[in-house]
Amino acid sequence: MSEDHFHVHGPHEHEAEHRALHDPFAGRVAVMTAIFATIGSLFGYMGGATQNDALLFKNEAAIRRTEASDQWNFYQAKSSKQNLAELGAAVTTGDQQARYLKEVDRYKGEKEAIMPEARKLEEQSKAAELQSEASMHVHHRWAQATTLIQIAIALAAITILTRNKGLQAVAYVTAGGAIIIGALAFAHI
Repeated sequence: MSEDHFHVHGPHEHEAEHRALHDPFAGRVAVMTAIFATIGSLFGYMGGATQNDALLFKNEAAIRRTEASDQWNFYQAKSSKQNLAELGAAVTTGDQQARYLKEVDRYKGEKEAIMPEARKLEEQSKAAELQSEASMHVHHRWAQATTLIQIAIALAAITILTRNKGLQAVAYVTAGGAIIIGALAFAHI
């Protein structure tokens, strides 16, 4: 058996090899396409990261909102008990009335301790909600930048096939727009 391999090139393969080795236009566009793809992968990663942040903040807001609701329910329960104690004080006299009045004061004090905690939890929920919205805004910027860079990659591929310099310019301008939007996302604008 012979170790030599016999390989026949078709005319189109020969032309493709010749262009790859001797065509600086295609080579430059191919390198730019690779750079676009690298930038696009970074944009995609950042878009995913900011979306995850937005979801975490949204989850935090929901947790704090639930905790605030629990506190307000507790406050309402204390109010109901206070109302019953006030009713008891109104319909009784002597020691019974004094006991009910003491309960009224106790429930008032307990409610005063609950209210600031409930309000603090509501504020924490609102703050987390705002952080979530800000992260989603940045996520949308990253998504826009990713979309534009993908369009630039497609245009660059068509440019290599058509050898159209106008299309090459459009691909580069589109990539430039993607980079600008990516910079805005990076700056949280």
